[in-house]
Amino acid sequence: MDIGKKIKRLRQEKFLTQDELAMRCELSKGFISQLERDLTSPSITTLIDILEGLGTNLRDFFNEDEDEKIVFKKEDVFESIDEELKYKIEWIVPNAQKNQMEPILITIEEGGRYKEELPHEGEEFGYVLSGTVLIHLGEKIYKARKGESFYYKSRKNHYISNAGKNIVKVLWVSNPPSF
Repeated sequence: MDIGKKIKRLRQEKFLTQDELAMRCELSKGFISQLERDLTSPSITTLIDILEGLGTNLRDFFNEDEDEKIVFKKEDVFESIDEELKYKIEWIVPNAQKNQMEPILITIEEGGRYKEELPHEGEEFGYVLSGTVLIHLGEKIYKARKGESFYYKSRKNHYISNAGKNIVKVLWVSNPPSF
């Protein structure tokens, strides 16, 4: 593994200059430059500091053997049903909690709703596949029909509910994962 090249790639993915990374890690720009060109090697402590500055850790940095799964099939889906609130969640990307986004497919029966969530950091997006859904954000309520979408910052208490007599299906994505 070319540690320097991988550090450079991570730095560029984060849109950081060598100066910015050096300041985050209390190192010199020259050291970062030499490291990225594999002209020097960091101590373990220095490498840990650099990786923290890049938003990662030793385990993830060196874990290259595992292939990232790209396509998920029906048999990969995990589901949970809440009979009291009348909804079913299907995690269409298993273990998405480790990712930046968490997509789910939620089905809400007539008179049903998803549980109310408290304010938190993040954003949520939904695309209505069938039915009509009400989006409850704090004291306000918005309506979205089949073929429409919704997007909001999760700064207020929020949940969705079925506004009609037909089953509602919504493709819902949360960032960061919260389902």
